Amino acid sequence: MNGVTVLVPQAGPVAAHETTLHPIGGHGPAGSLNICVVFATRGRPDILSAVVASLDHQTHRPASIILSCTSRDDAGVAAERSDVTLMIGPAGCCAQRNTALRHLPIDTHIVVFFDDDFVPHPNWLNAVAATFAARPDVSAITGRLIADGIKGPGLSFDDACEMIEAFGDKDFDAIEEHYSPYGCNMAFRVEALDGLTFDERLVLYGWLEDRDFGAALARRGGRSIKLGAALGVHLGIKTSRMPGNRLGYSQIVNPIYLFRKGHMSVRSVADHLGRNMLSNLFGSFAPEPYVDRRGRLRGNLVGIGDLVRGRVAPERAAQL
Repeated sequence: MNGVTVLVPQAGPVAAHETTLHPIGGHGPAGSLNICVVFATRGRPDILSAVVASLDHQTHRPASIILSCTSRDDAGVAAERSDVTLMIGPAGCCAQRNTALRHLPIDTHIVVFFDDDFVPHPNWLNAVAATFAARPDVSAITGRLIADGIKGPGLSFDDACEMIEAFGDKDFDAIEEHYSPYGCNMAFRVEALDGLTFDERLVLYGWLEDRDFGAALARRGGRSIKLGAALGVHLGIKTSRMPGNRLGYSQIVNPIYLFRKGHMSVRSVADHLGRNMLSNLFGSFAPEPYVDRRGRLRGNLVGIGDLVRGRVAPERAAQL
């Protein structure tokens, strides 16, 4: 595999690795910031490869790209790129992101996590780098979605490209303060992380892992914002999603787990529990063809049963 480094993380000291760093476009402080883009991916090599290829159009090119996979097959043709580092490790959104965090190139200033079905506007990385350069108080940035296919049957890559092209070069200066990172497109100042990792008890899809990570960063004084100029489209691809009962379980247990950690308020927990349970309950009578509402409802009930018995174990979702 020309230009590809395959890493299998081992227990103990961090293994050495190689990656190729490329010059970054732009001038001034933002242009001097090295960005590593990370994809934690599994079972969607075709869309991943298309999304990785789209990074070639970024006005601020990433210095490195990491594909954190469970097998070589997850990466598809994207693994053949000379600017890609392929890492093989344990499955799960949080575990795969941590694999990447442990192996960031040493001169990385910003780490960006994109879902394998997120298509960024060509100015996404530039907008983020410029904001980090201008605002040293900011530790985390989430972009603004033009569309989110997770709320429906999903969008195609071509759909996303058309939406982004229609937006053109419109610049949105709007910034929302104290905005929790959204996992499909989020960026962090590496020096602010200082060993912070994603909680691997939030297994599989890692339901609410972004909120948990953002809350842990905020406890360290990290400032998190939503940046209007960092635009993109989340396709919400439905392939390789976890079974409904597993997600349903996480919908109940994970918010309680985060509350016990001090990372969610009572109001937020109540909102998540009520909204998801009601959606699954009423949706189970006439479920959408792209959502396993009945499976999610079964998982909700199993989660409630565990909570009644005093069991708060988010990792149990993987056993269902």
